[in-house]
Amino acid sequence: MAPDPRPNPHTRPRTPKRIRALAAATAALAAAAAFTPTASASSVQTHPSAACAANGFCEDFESQTGTTPSGRWTTSVANCSGTGTATVDSTVAHAGTKSVRVTGKAGYCNHAFAGTSLSDVPAGSELYARFWVRHTTALPAQHVTFAALRDTNDNSKDLRMGGQNKALQWNRESDDATLPAQSPAGVALSTPLPLNTWTCLEFRLDRSAGRLDTWVNGSLVTGLVVDGTPTQDVDQQWLARGGWRPAPTDLRLGWESYGEGDDTLWYDDIAVGTARIGCA
Repeated sequence: MAPDPRPNPHTRPRTPKRIRALAAATAALAAAAAFTPTASASSVQTHPSAACAANGFCEDFESQTGTTPSGRWTTSVANCSGTGTATVDSTVAHAGTKSVRVTGKAGYCNHAFAGTSLSDVPAGSELYARFWVRHTTALPAQHVTFAALRDTNDNSKDLRMGGQNKALQWNRESDDATLPAQSPAGVALSTPLPLNTWTCLEFRLDRSAGRLDTWVNGSLVTGLVVDGTPTQDVDQQWLARGGWRPAPTDLRLGWESYGEGDDTLWYDDIAVGTARIGCA
């Protein structure tokens, strides 16, 4: 992975207001991470289904009739294939009776994704996405990806959401920049992905300004924000290249490991649009 960036004397210093916000968010995230509810992986739970936006789409997988994701969804692997799989599952669901199950295996060739086009969302607008995910194994120390978007403004390289150092992170495939920086201080401003329970993940991409926000169960994660002002241990490395204006064409949910890390994941109640959708 890219090394932790060194402090830049030419970078605008953080304001006291932002420092206080970072400290408060860190304390809140630490408290939240200490409590991880669990539930039976074989149970079918009853929750509201995906919210549909007029200028986006939603998916609860209830209309799937086989074990291979179909309709707007296709399964894919990159470069090589192994033992990872993405299938429609009728034993675990966030709402209703179906979800997509990804059996993720360690090693570069064992990746597997279920993906869909983002052509429903008007170009040039802000992009909001919400999905529920459940998994069985803690994020490893090494880099893994569980959501990816192909960015045509970045030589069709992926914008990747996943984990490293046991916490959530974003990674830019083209230059290996990470959000947050993978320093102890940066990792502390992120949060683990809770185990054996459904977690609501949301993100916003401001495609015209190159901004990014990330929420976990409705709470903004301080370390997973690109706000345009370089902040050491958060987005200083991300913004160092300059001119990042993402233009994603698809959304893929699955598992990609670059070394260690088996995991089993379920995805359900996906919603994409031009306004924040929320977890309700």
